Amino acid sequence: MSLILYYHPLSSFCMKVLMALYENGTPFTPQIVNLMDETEAANLKSLWPIGKFPVLRDEARGKTIPETSIIVEYIDRHYPGATRFIPDDADRALQVRLQDRFYDLYVQLPMQEIVGDRLRPADKKDPLGVEQARSRLLGVYDMIERDMMERDMAGDAWAVGSDFSLADCAAAPALFYANKVVPFGDHKHTAAYLDRLMQRPSFARVLKEAKPYFRFFPKE
Repeated sequence: MSLILYYHPLSSFCMKVLMALYENGTPFTPQIVNLMDETEAANLKSLWPIGKFPVLRDEARGKTIPETSIIVEYIDRHYPGATRFIPDDADRALQVRLQDRFYDLYVQLPMQEIVGDRLRPADKKDPLGVEQARSRLLGVYDMIERDMMERDMAGDAWAVGSDFSLADCAAAPALFYANKVVPFGDHKHTAAYLDRLMQRPSFARVLKEAKPYFRFFPKE
């Protein structure tokens, strides 16, 4: 198989790319990376000097593709399947890309700030930073709730209308982990959207493969 994905099953950003690959049954070779292993971390940096996963290597085209949104769009362009992650219509494509950035920047990142703080030594904790991240998430939940309420009323199941897209690949792991660190509470339309995502076969497979690693997810 020409595609090799360097990733870890527990990583929310890796889940985003895995979901896209599984969605269309795109053949690839999985390469789990343990960043705590110096050799594996060095090998990853040889592909992408930033040293973060996921990274996709396309041996057939001689290309190395980092960054989740770019990876999914690359797959969509060069290895398309029944589900198209970026619409052909330019205006809808902009909406999809906006929602993708929204979930990455405003759900994933504050969630990761909270999780990262749990991994710090007791004398290095940042309670103010955690409280600010929680506040940002709650404000974002309000935005998602309003949007999903409108979509539910219109009969649209996904982030940008009736078609599953890149935006939903971004939303699934972001909301899954965010709900663990800052529960949705009364945001019932947001919870219903996450439930739809978890029932999607591609994301259900991602979660099943991640399950053995969930014990490493830091609790409070």
